[in-house]
Amino acid sequence: MPTVIGFEGSANKLGIGIIRDGEVLSNPRVTYVTPPGEGFQPRDTARHHQAHVLEVLQKALDEANISPREIDCIAYTKGPGMGAPLVSVALVARTVAQLWNKPIIGVNHCIGHIEMGRLITNAQNPTVLYVSGGNTQVIAYSQKKYRIFGETIDIAVGNCLDRFARILKLSNDPSPGYNIEQKAKEGKKLIELPYVTKGMDVSFSGILSHIEDVGRKLLKSGECTPGDLCFSLQETLFAMLVEVTERAMAHCGSNEVLIVGGVGCNKRLQEMMGIMAEERGAKLFATDMRFCIDNGAMIAQAGWEMFVSGITTPIKETFCTQRYRTDEVEVTWRD
Repeated sequence: MPTVIGFEGSANKLGIGIIRDGEVLSNPRVTYVTPPGEGFQPRDTARHHQAHVLEVLQKALDEANISPREIDCIAYTKGPGMGAPLVSVALVARTVAQLWNKPIIGVNHCIGHIEMGRLITNAQNPTVLYVSGGNTQVIAYSQKKYRIFGETIDIAVGNCLDRFARILKLSNDPSPGYNIEQKAKEGKKLIELPYVTKGMDVSFSGILSHIEDVGRKLLKSGECTPGDLCFSLQETLFAMLVEVTERAMAHCGSNEVLIVGGVGCNKRLQEMMGIMAEERGAKLFATDMRFCIDNGAMIAQAGWEMFVSGITTPIKETFCTQRYRTDEVEVTWRD
């Protein structure tokens, strides 16, 4: 019964989780929250992680009620993500691995999300929509790789939502996307926005530029409310995502769709995807904030799968990379 501890710190969430044979023993997390209207910078985010990582590590061990000698392997996020936060947390993972004399594994952040989603929902072979602040991809498994069928060609959907939240000066607590979701429930008017799908790919930067420009004018003239803008942006972005996901499902002959990543918590996205899945005779799988949002347990779970299949990372190769694509990883643990 291997027990794996996972360290995640690729963006503004710092999480450390412990997994034993599919059971989440602990999964504490802290978030670096900036003032309304501001994003989070790599240097400041790294300082936040450095200040809190040891207390989160101790909390993870205490909640799991285990000691370091009961840990079989250390897993950490190798990438993708923000350079300074990634390195800050990887440094701690490397140090712990050497102090405890344990093997270490560098995990792809995106695959961590997928494997956690599969574990929690029991989805067997889903088409995956991975949506977060840094990534937007439509993925399916084939021949030992998670293949990318479509993706954003510019910014991620979560980044688009976050940046629009800054314009409206919405709070970053608990997250800008969550506050846009709540504000969108007040919306009554659908404002037409650009709809940009290019084959299997999507583009969000032009939509953001358009709503920044038009939104300010409409708000100033009183023609719409902030709720209307949030509602319109969500409906447009999510319709694009549902469209490209459905095409991937049709291509793969899939009857399962799994939403992972921080934006996957959004109930409206889940609702729209659920309608599409029902019309296709397929099933929707999604998780809640505990596992959709970046967390240490997802890195532990992917690390557990890799460890059981015989993979470890030599200490000299435990570096980080900000660009680490999902389809670069050989998935040795699946048939």
